[in-house]
Amino acid sequence: MRPKRSITRDVRTRRPLHPGREADELEAVTWPEAGIRVRDCMTRSAVTIHSDALVRGAVEMMRKRKIRHLPVVDRGGRLVGIVTDRDLRQAMFDPRIQARLGDLAEALGTLTVRDVMTWGVVTVRPETEIRQAAQVMREQKVGALPVVEGDRVVGILTETDLLRAFQDVLGKGVLSKPDRWAFAFR
Repeated sequence: MRPKRSITRDVRTRRPLHPGREADELEAVTWPEAGIRVRDCMTRSAVTIHSDALVRGAVEMMRKRKIRHLPVVDRGGRLVGIVTDRDLRQAMFDPRIQARLGDLAEALGTLTVRDVMTWGVVTVRPETEIRQAAQVMREQKVGALPVVEGDRVVGILTETDLLRAFQDVLGKGVLSKPDRWAFAFR
């Protein structure tokens, strides 16, 4: 039989087995979210459309620029809503709209963005932390947030922008130290 070993001071105080590890853990607690703001990740050249534009124009613009979200502004340039590719698909295939307007081509010629857009648009400011913006997108189940200063659109934060920011953060070394993940993403 082996004699029972006494608990040493190192075990009682839970000193790490690897010197310097507590510094890594402290760094992981404050990194990567420190200083990452929406303005660092957003698409600055947000394409907007006027609320009185035709749906046909919105479809063309989205297809040509390969985008899925268009902030909608009034003639004064103030944000009033957002129109998405999903809004446009629903409008095209909505039986009520087809019955009301008849031929689809004719409907697209008379239907305005105001008729199909989402009015209660969720926005963020450029100084919002990226984690808060991601949480809002997840909770509200939206794929993009117009970025506003006052009531003017200064950019748009999309799921693609968030994924790019996440990729950049992971590329800075979190993947090389998997023991940090638990601290970095709390």
